[in-house]
Amino acid sequence: MISINEAEKASLEKKSSESLLELIDVKKHFPIKSGFLQKTVGHIKAVDGINLKVNRGETLGIVGESGCGKSTVGRTVIRLYEPTDGKIIFNGKDISHLSESDLRKDVRKNIQMIFQDPFASLNPRKTLRSIIREPLDTHHLLRGKERDEKVENLLEKVGLNASFINRYPHEFSGGQRQRIGIARALALNPELIIADEAVSALDVSIQAQIINLMEDLQEEFGLTYIFISHDLSVVRHISDRVGVMYLGKMMELASKKELYTEPLHPYTQALLSAVPVPRKKGSMAVKRERVILKGELPSPANPPKGCVFHTRCPAAFDLCKQVNPDFKEVKNNHFVACHLYT
Repeated sequence: MISINEAEKASLEKKSSESLLELIDVKKHFPIKSGFLQKTVGHIKAVDGINLKVNRGETLGIVGESGCGKSTVGRTVIRLYEPTDGKIIFNGKDISHLSESDLRKDVRKNIQMIFQDPFASLNPRKTLRSIIREPLDTHHLLRGKERDEKVENLLEKVGLNASFINRYPHEFSGGQRQRIGIARALALNPELIIADEAVSALDVSIQAQIINLMEDLQEEFGLTYIFISHDLSVVRHISDRVGVMYLGKMMELASKKELYTEPLHPYTQALLSAVPVPRKKGSMAVKRERVILKGELPSPANPPKGCVFHTRCPAAFDLCKQVNPDFKEVKNNHFVACHLYT
């Protein structure tokens, strides 16, 4: 085992001293309607019992295959989706079932989101001034000259020229549009930002610029991030801890150092085996044993009994087919849902 160095360990302990967000058995099930009367005949279990804590000032990465529910987690936390069950505790307050007026008053200013598609998330009929000013107008913050100065300052913070303030989204590149989305998310000085595949639509070089920008802003403003992505290399670069999801459930959660060097869950091991290993020019390629998962991803409308991963797991045994494993701490701050460790 490769141990965490002392500096990183001290940083993690400091960040874990106070929890900003806690999810307690959170579920989000979407009804399946059928027939002329649109009766509910089943449910898509997009998120099915998530438990985790997000510490103040850290970046929590969430990874998994498409359809695993990671984006639904982010949208449920920010209450774009109503949770089916469970509790969402933010700053010590249960926000799971707050009314829209209470959400706007107590929560909306402190939780913001950066969306995957930087073009679809920006109103094409509005200028940058209007787009970034909208959160300030909605919450009745600042007026007149102060408001315009705030908008110009935010543009400069994200690396855009303040002279662009009267331009429209179609006049910018994908990377620039994502910077606009980040500026809008920062307008209300939030504590938590949820980045849902924030760089997946961008070129690799632009991805690096946006990631570096987000890290600089986190240090300057003391932000907390939930960074959702399918790209394990990007998540490794930006995250303090990483959670791995599969079919609506959290399979493993640990510091990035431990997760990438000693993954415990067979699903995590399979994901990491598929990550390309970079090498310097002229050096030998690094050989890694590839774990090939057999079978298709089960339907979230009818997940397998027992462990949801057992139909594709190379290490599955009889108990896995009958009993859903608990998500528990098996090493220091290393959580896993697998019968191999119970």
